[in-house]
Amino acid sequence: MRLVFFFGLGAVAGCLALSLPALAGKPDPADYPLRVHILKDTARSRDIRESKTKPGDPDYIDGMGVADLFEGGDPQGFTFSYSCVDGLPASSGYGTYPARWKKKQKTLELLVPQPGKPWNLETCSVQAEMRPGLVFYWTNGKLAEESGAALKDWMVKHQYDPEKEKVDPITLPGESDSADSPLADPN
Repeated sequence: MRLVFFFGLGAVAGCLALSLPALAGKPDPADYPLRVHILKDTARSRDIRESKTKPGDPDYIDGMGVADLFEGGDPQGFTFSYSCVDGLPASSGYGTYPARWKKKQKTLELLVPQPGKPWNLETCSVQAEMRPGLVFYWTNGKLAEESGAALKDWMVKHQYDPEKEKVDPITLPGESDSADSPLADPN
């Protein structure tokens, strides 16, 4: 009986020893306090001939786009480029990606759900070119720029603050749901 107990205890210890490194390797969303709203993304698969990877390595997606960063309650626009395994789809509606600075004002690391596995978050680093005082927004189906203060006013008026989990802006009396929305892609 004692032998069965020790064998069972050893099996449990072995399972824990094997699972802890796997769990430790996953990013913790709590370590990503910033939020990024991607308005537009253009991506393409890297041609294997251009790649310096070995056979069997994952294919990478190269892309570029425009986004707004929410940091310290203030929005700031930026353009970006990246090379990641799964790419960076544009944000859906008012959704944002958790992010943190890897290199202040230069490189942001985003948490991105894997396609088909939204619970499995992967990291993707983007090279950011910040647009001080400006943000991007949608108007009449086109992407435009405006002052960050104007988006901040809209955020306050509609109680939208993705850093504080306020991700569903309120519709004010006399407004339609998306007519005055600077973030959600009208297409």
